[in-house]
Amino acid sequence: MGLRSLVAVLVMVAILAVSPGQAFVAKELRISLDDQGNAEIQFDYSLSFLENVAIFLRIADPGRELKSALETNLHKTVDIESVGNNQATFRVEQFATLREVDGKLVMKTPGLSFTSAEQALKSYWFAPLVNPDFSPDLTIVSFPDGYQEVFYDSDGIPPLSRELP
Repeated sequence: MGLRSLVAVLVMVAILAVSPGQAFVAKELRISLDDQGNAEIQFDYSLSFLENVAIFLRIADPGRELKSALETNLHKTVDIESVGNNQATFRVEQFATLREVDGKLVMKTPGLSFTSAEQALKSYWFAPLVNPDFSPDLTIVSFPDGYQEVFYDSDGIPPLSRELP
């Protein structure tokens, strides 16, 4: 770590120490399923000024952290498609399972808990200084036939089941 980075980190720590406040805020989560059960997951969020500074200095990587949280929750490989300061997009193969039940195709999705992200945050040194909100204001799960399940300010998504045409 260069002198410039070290000074920036120390300034950030000093600011955090005197001004605890809101940090990461989940805005919107969209899970779009294809007819094979694969998912594209788009996560919109906002970061505090200090978090943006940490990303700029390469101290934190929200894409890597979100990928890790998804992999832990889903027990599946998650591919990062794109990451920005306010949005990350992931792809998960075989996110949902497909089964034939009584001659009809049924798609089932796993449940997701956003509280595990809060637990993971507690392992960081700055955890007592921030107040993150991991519950998206809006969560939408879109099935391949156009049907959507919508959740508002929820701390998780229950397992879902949908009979497909």
